Amino acid sequence: MAAKSNALDLPEPLVLDGDALDPIGGGGALVGYGRVSTAGQLLDRQLAALTAAGCQKIFTDKKSGKDTEREELRRCLEYLRPGDTLVVPSLDRLGRSLQDLITIVTGLRKRGIGFRSLHEAIDTTTPGGRLVFHVFAALAEFIRELIVDGTKEGLAAARARGQRLGRPPAMTAEQIRQARAALTRPEETVSSIARLLGVSRSTIYKYLPEVGPISIDTETGETTLDIRHPLFHS
Repeated sequence: MAAKSNALDLPEPLVLDGDALDPIGGGGALVGYGRVSTAGQLLDRQLAALTAAGCQKIFTDKKSGKDTEREELRRCLEYLRPGDTLVVPSLDRLGRSLQDLITIVTGLRKRGIGFRSLHEAIDTTTPGGRLVFHVFAALAEFIRELIVDGTKEGLAAARARGQRLGRPPAMTAEQIRQARAALTRPEETVSSIARLLGVSRSTIYKYLPEVGPISIDTETGETTLDIRHPLFHS
């Protein structure tokens, strides 16, 4: 009797290479990192946990800000050497988003630096700890593919709707019409028109060549370049 086929189309089990569960890091320094995201929070509890974990050096960011403004985290990552282990009180103290966390942890793995998160009991310096890095790497690839696929689908949908792709023009057709109308008024200058439309003078010269430095003699057809034109003295 033939065996029943599985009704569920399950993926093949994950196969790891021979050293997939070997520990990463260990033997070097334990370096701690803590962070508070608001002015009212205190670092005392985080510092106590990192000290109890054996961290010889601890970096802390004490103010909120964008990822690029975490100066002490940047210094911490620069300080770490292969064999060292980065220790954090919890995952949310290291990464402010899943993508941010994945990027940092993946970077540690590539440099041969261990990683411990005390609250989640993650420790890549123990047997089996390297599996954590594999999971983070898989998540990073998954997110990258989602972004790429989403971008492609968005572009395809925009093309199907006939939308213009790429950078929009500096001046719209309506703005060009308004600029030409304003030029017929003696009191208006290129500078005043540019301010009125919210563009630069060079943009006016670009989209309205008739106000540029090149003039054409209607009788002879000769062109003249006026070096006294404001375009050369902006």
